[in-house]
Amino acid sequence: MSATWVVVLAVGAATACFKAAGPVLLGRRVLPLQLLAVVELLAPVLLAALVVTQAVGGNRELVFDARLVGIGAAGIALWRGLTLLPVIVVAAAAAALARLLF
Repeated sequence: MSATWVVVLAVGAATACFKAAGPVLLGRRVLPLQLLAVVELLAPVLLAALVVTQAVGGNRELVFDARLVGIGAAGIALWRGLTLLPVIVVAAAAAALARLLF
């Protein structure tokens, strides 16, 4: 198993633990609205950090290549309201086209 998959599985497990920790530790207590807003953002923030790290992280350097074009295209497709499968196809096509042209 590659290091990338180990990181993906570890982040997934950590996200599940974060989501489960709240109900387990707090039980029936109601969270203040400010804390609830932070808790709701934990999983998306962790996923975004993983995506950025994998997209521009190289061997101790920043790498800007076709992956960023794919991520940008995916962001635009999501913003336009496409569902997940078309977003993946758009991102893959944009990255492939960028690799072909550059």
